[in-house]
Amino acid sequence: MYRLAAVGDIFRESRYMPKFMGGFAALAAIHAIGTAGYLYIGGPDATVIDALYMTFITVATIGYSEVFDMSRNPGARVFTMVIAFFGIGAVWYLFSTFTAFVLETNMSQAFRRRRMERSIAELKGHYIVCGIGRVGGYVADELRRTQRPFVVIDIGAQAMQAHRERTGHDLQIEGDAADDEVLRAAGIERCAGVFAVTGDDSRNLVISMSARVLRPEARIVARVHDRRNAEKTLRAGADEIVSPDFTGGMRIASAMLRPHAVNFMDMMLRSGGSLRIEEVAAPPDFAGCAVDALKLGRDCLVVAIREQGDRWNFNPAPGDRIRAGDVVVAVVTPAGRKEIEAALQAGEN
Repeated sequence: MYRLAAVGDIFRESRYMPKFMGGFAALAAIHAIGTAGYLYIGGPDATVIDALYMTFITVATIGYSEVFDMSRNPGARVFTMVIAFFGIGAVWYLFSTFTAFVLETNMSQAFRRRRMERSIAELKGHYIVCGIGRVGGYVADELRRTQRPFVVIDIGAQAMQAHRERTGHDLQIEGDAADDEVLRAAGIERCAGVFAVTGDDSRNLVISMSARVLRPEARIVARVHDRRNAEKTLRAGADEIVSPDFTGGMRIASAMLRPHAVNFMDMMLRSGGSLRIEEVAAPPDFAGCAVDALKLGRDCLVVAIREQGDRWNFNPAPGDRIRAGDVVVAVVTPAGRKEIEAALQAGEN
């Protein structure tokens, strides 16, 4: 059923649709004229179904016996030849149009696009990665490893094809992420966050502004090359600014000056494993409970709680309380993160 619906959508969007409609209209008109003509030729004993049947077998060149006796009616034979001529022409016009449509249209790609659009329409709380170059590729890899749904937007078909072949991820939209319609197609109204990580600072600024207008609740992280553009991008709507050059320089200095302290998180990221430092916010209507009341497994190590008023409780004791609006920071696997989310959701009023 889905494939039939997808074919219908592809037909409707095709430039051949007007030709199909014209061909079917011509064929219907020929059948109407033929039916009326054979009703007249058949006389008072002729029925509509007989006349329509006579028209159909003439146009289809089936060659069954004639319903009406036209052996002594030259005019009827001439009428039959005229109906056959125009009817066969209409059929061949439709056939040639359909052949051209199939040859020109990549049906496999069209079906994949329809399937992707439906998958994106079902997403909620996902992330949008705008730009799938080197930086965007690393962002996408981290989202995949931590089992978070995301959609990729890029203006370059080759970059998206390379990402698809490398990862198998096919929720992709080719277009300019600075365009509001492209962001809407990626589900911007339902997303949790947007990564503006193209190689152009001005485009990242526009993406941040558009995303903030379309989805005020979303968290927006933008990439900038020139630190002078950071303040502008923040004012445009980004929540956080990351400069790969600045961060890279700091990382190089830290690797020399404080290798053991800094490499703790870096070790987890480079290991290729699924252990991460994650954060989970308690729902606004969370009733509150102690840390040990969450009954978390070995996949969860709570290292801090960010309390209201931006107060931090590092290495909380088992009896320390978690309240509505607090953020739990923990070293967890993706399964452990889901375990914390489920525990906090279960504690809602």
